[in-house]
Amino acid sequence: MERLTISLNDQLAEQFDVVMHKRGYFNRSEAVRDLIRDLLDTVRSEEHVEGHCIATLSYIYSHHESELASSLTAAQHDHHDLTLSSMHVHMDHDNCLEVTVLSGTIKNVKDFANHIIATRGVRHGRLHLLPVEIEQEQYSPDSVRHVHSAALA
Repeated sequence: MERLTISLNDQLAEQFDVVMHKRGYFNRSEAVRDLIRDLLDTVRSEEHVEGHCIATLSYIYSHHESELASSLTAAQHDHHDLTLSSMHVHMDHDNCLEVTVLSGTIKNVKDFANHIIATRGVRHGRLHLLPVEIEQEQYSPDSVRHVHSAALA
């Protein structure tokens, strides 16, 4: 195991310790390891444009925006090959949260997510993308070949 040493000013170390304990970490090493993993996943997803993924796209919008809900639904229908499922939540009298589960090529999923997030009236959009390996498998001579996806390490 590699040992790293970092220096933090007192204020930053104190803030980190508070957050670390709120999240249930028992020591700084565990918390820093998770931060590094998260950063590596972020960089990998930003740079990785080939292959397949499964993803969630979450966004908030006002249902009072003229034709916005219809436009967002039409976009999902236009990309039915990517959209596995969608959940719609009425947050309050004005705002809706939509969570859409997507599957497809990383490029197509990112392009679709960027289109939705950039749509006028959509707020707080976020894509959470997990690269996966797609395999066609058949478990027995009698079974039908079907798709399996496994998260990349």
